[in-house]
Parts: sequence; C-alpha cells; structure tokens
Amino acid sequence: METKHKHDGEAPDASAGYEKRDASVSSALQFGFWLAVVIVVTLVLMAWAFNYFSKIAPLGQPAAPSAVVNPTLRQLPPSPMVQAQPHEDLVDYCQQQESEVNTYGWVDRQAGIVRVPISRAMDMVLAQGLPTRPASEAPKGAAAPDPAPPTVAGGAEIQGPCAYLAPPSDFTGAATAKPTAEK
Repeated sequence: METKHKHDGEAPDASAGYEKRDASVSSALQFGFWLAVVIVVTLVLMAWAFNYFSKIAPLGQPAAPSAVVNPTLRQLPPSPMVQAQPHEDLVDYCQQQESEVNTYGWVDRQAGIVRVPISRAMDMVLAQGLPTRPASEAPKGAAAPDPAPPTVAGGAEIQGPCAYLAPPSDFTGAATAKPTAEK
C-alpha cells in the first residue's frame, strides 16, 4: 500500500538546516504552553482540594508521634509476629536446645525429676538396661519385637532446624573434624 503525502514531489530546502515540512515550531510551542497551563491549573486545584478537605475532616496527629506520647494507644498485632532477625533467633534456639541436652537441671523439683546430659543418660541405659515386660504378660496377638536395633541420630540422620549446626560425625555417632583441603 502506497502512502501519499501532500509534499510529494517537492524537493527539501537544504539551506534551512532542518526538515521544515515535518516539524512545526509554532505547533510545538502551542502544545508546550497548553501543557504548562494544564499542569498549573491541576496544582492549584489540588492545593485548594487539600485545604478544603483538611478543614472539613482534620486528620489529627500522625501515628508515630501519638505512639510516643501515649504508648498505650499502640496495639501490637496478633501472634505470630514477624521475626526481625530469624537467623540469630534460630542460632539462640539451637544453643538453648544444645544446652538442655548436654547439662544437668531440674525438670520438676517437687516431683524430683531431673534432666541429665544425653551422654550420661545413654551410659545409664547401657548399664541398667531398659525395663521390659515378661513374655507371659505380653498382650495377645502382639507382634514379636523387631530384632534390628533402632538408628541413633548422628551424621546424615540429624534432622530438624538445628541440623546444619551439628558437627559432621562418622557412623559411630562421634563428631569428626572437617577435612581440610591439601595444597
């Protein structure tokens, strides 16, 4: 499809320095003038609207200064709240769990229940054994106990939120040092 212009056939005037037939300076100036008028009118109308609505319904004090003046006005959102430093909270939690697993302490002083380190508890179980029920008292239809021993946590079996903080271990459960790169 052919496009026809009203200036087809006229040679452009090379002495002008620019293409006169495409751009009209007077049209561009008129557009800029009316654009500036619209912007100024919009700004004046917005200022008038803000003043008018602030007289009808004042907004009051901003939220932050009112919380400083009267802290009882500030209400905390319902739980669960967002953690500001989740990694540090996880490290603290894991250190607390590690401390509870490896130290002595009271669980219930009135009942005489204590907490012992896990290594000491394993030694006590090995020395005393686990309580068992005689075969004659076993419930009828109960399956025979599984002869395979349970897996002990360690190495690849460690799971949970603190697993990445645990030192690597060999198959016996003992912590091993991380290998160093040879140069």
